Amino acid sequence: MRGPAVISVVGLRTAFGSTVVLEGLDLTVAEGTVYALLGPNGAGKTTTVDVLSTLLPADAGEVRVAGHDLAREPGAVRAAIALTGQFSAVDGLLTGAENLRLMGDLHHLGRRETRRRAAALLARFDLEAAADRVPATYSGGMRRRLDLAMGLMGDPRVVFLDEPTTGLDPRSRRAVWDAVRDLVADGVTVLLTTQYLEEADQLADRIGVLDGDRLVAEGTAEELKRLVPGGHVRLRFDDGAGLDDAARALGVQAPDAGSLALEVPGDGSVAALRALPARLDDAGVDVAGLTVHTPDLDDVFLALTGRTALEEVSS
Repeated sequence: MRGPAVISVVGLRTAFGSTVVLEGLDLTVAEGTVYALLGPNGAGKTTTVDVLSTLLPADAGEVRVAGHDLAREPGAVRAAIALTGQFSAVDGLLTGAENLRLMGDLHHLGRRETRRRAAALLARFDLEAAADRVPATYSGGMRRRLDLAMGLMGDPRVVFLDEPTTGLDPRSRRAVWDAVRDLVADGVTVLLTTQYLEEADQLADRIGVLDGDRLVAEGTAEELKRLVPGGHVRLRFDDGAGLDDAARALGVQAPDAGSLALEVPGDGSVAALRALPARLDDAGVDVAGLTVHTPDLDDVFLALTGRTALEEVSS
């Protein structure tokens, strides 16, 4: 972790009547990092965000956000965070600049500071040219950037993003990703939920997978990928003799006649990759090419939840 924990969750439990949504959730997010929550529909991703942002009460557990106890200091937590939900909070009757100034008034910033922050955020999110237009004239990506800018008017330490790029085209999605990276570069901590595995792979320092009311796996993207079997190194050879020699040296079965490629199972770790060429050198085998194949996050999602992410997005 790059810094101290700015979000700490121990034993979080939340239920709606007899339906348990979260049971014994433990979670730690370091300062100045991005933490992504993945999971099937109904796994508790949005509920987690709602609890941590004080929108829902917890039935049990201890939660601290930005140094404040969630149960005893909800006001201090709200003052330290921003939340961008699945649905835009932008007021369609106000211009972009007016939406930002409204947030400044709600934060009691004062007229001068409100205008200063609004101008800075319009520039930061490339919305200056659209500042005096109503959001109905914005693209989906522009509305999402304005929504995020509104949350930042309070200068939060922690930003919660609940599926921030759902429904956006690839170009708009990447613009939101750039905005998130800029936030983290400024020391802001981001917890996001997403069903786009590429989004988690691109942005997250750590990823947690929720399923069946609890966290079933956690780690960096690379650590999670190594949990799933199927990784291998593909070796290419100039002739069949080299391939046969390599198969004997590595103790793997050579493919059918006619193939000049050999797949060697491996976990993709640096240690394993270093050891493989060394063993081939010791056996005097020349390799024409080497490619590393590792499982992706969709393989991880399927292995841990029993469904692919594509099924979740389309369901």
